[in-house]
Amino acid sequence: WWAPGIPQLLIVADPRDKVLQDYRKKLLEHKEIDGHLNELREQLKELTKQYENVGQIVGEVLKQLTEEKFIVKATNGPRYVVGCRQQLDKSKLKPGTGVAVDMTTLTIMRYLPREVDPLVYNMSHEDPGNVSYSEIGGLSEQIWELREVIELPLTNPELFQRVGIMPPKGCLLQGPPGMGKALLARAVASQVDYNFFKAVSSSIVDMYVGESKCLIMPRTYFNGVTESNGPDTLDPALLHPGRLDRKIHTDLPYEQARLDLLKIHAGSITKHGEIDYEAIVKLSDGFNGVDLRNVCTEAGMFAIRADHDFVVQEDFLKAVRTVADSNKLESKLDYKPV
Repeated sequence: WWAPGIPQLLIVADPRDKVLQDYRKKLLEHKEIDGHLNELREQLKELTKQYENVGQIVGEVLKQLTEEKFIVKATNGPRYVVGCRQQLDKSKLKPGTGVAVDMTTLTIMRYLPREVDPLVYNMSHEDPGNVSYSEIGGLSEQIWELREVIELPLTNPELFQRVGIMPPKGCLLQGPPGMGKALLARAVASQVDYNFFKAVSSSIVDMYVGESKCLIMPRTYFNGVTESNGPDTLDPALLHPGRLDRKIHTDLPYEQARLDLLKIHAGSITKHGEIDYEAIVKLSDGFNGVDLRNVCTEAGMFAIRADHDFVVQEDFLKAVRTVADSNKLESKLDYKPV
C-alpha cells in the first residue's frame, strides 16, 4: 500500500544474483556428474581387468580362518586357502556363499548370486504335473505302499517319533515297461508340497574321474524313488539296506484292474451308445496300462476314419485287436525282480 507523506523503499533485484545462483547450481550438478563418471571409470577398469583374466574358479566358502583368509571348495573338488579382494565386504563371505576365485592368485574376486547348479536345475525343471491317485488304476496296493514310504514321513513325521523308529529310506519301483512306475512317482510328487527332481542315470555320468561321485554323494540327503525295468542289472551296492529300503513291484494288471484302467482312459472320449467295457477287457489279456491307453487312441482313430465325431463299441473292439496284433511283433522282456 502507499500513503501520502510516508517515504517508500523500493528494492530492485540485481539480475546478476540470479545468474550467479544458476551458475552455482550448474556447478553442483557438474560435480555430481563428474563424481558419477569417476565411479563408472573405476568400474570399467575393474571389469576390463576381470575380462583380461584367463578365467575364474567357481567355488563355495566353507570356513573363515582369519580376518583375511578363507577356505573355499572349488566345484571340481579341491579346497584352497584363499585371500579376498579389498573391495569386497568380508562380512558377506559366510559359509555356503558362492564366490569366483582368480585362477592365478587364488583370490576371491566377487560374490556369486545364489543360483541353482545347471545339472540340478535340469532335474528340478521337470514338472510332475497335477496327477492324482484317482487317475491311476489297478495299482491300489502299490499306491498304499508308496504313500507309506514317501508321503507319510513327510506329512506326519510325529508318527514315527512317537513309535521311536526311523522311516524307511527310499524305494525301488520295479516292473516291466508300461506298468505305471513313472506315473506313481509323479503322483507322489504332485500330492506333497516338495521339490521334484528327475535324474536319469546317464545324466550324472561325467567324463572326468571323480565327478560322478561328487554328484551322487549328495543324494544321501534326500529321499528318493528309483524306477527300473531291469532291477537285476543294478549294482548291489545301490540295493543295500539303508539306501532303498522298500521294493515295490508292479506287474501286469489283472482283469478288474484292466477294467478300471480302461474306464479312466476312456473317460474323456466322446462315445455313442452303450459301451461294453467287460467285453473289451476280456480281449485285452496281457495288456498293460499303456496298451489300454493305446486302445482308446486307436478307437478314436477308427472313428476319425469313419468320419464320426464319436466312438462306438465296434471301434473299441477293432482297436483291441489292432493293439494285440502289434504286441505280438514286440520282443518280450526277460524280467527278473529282486
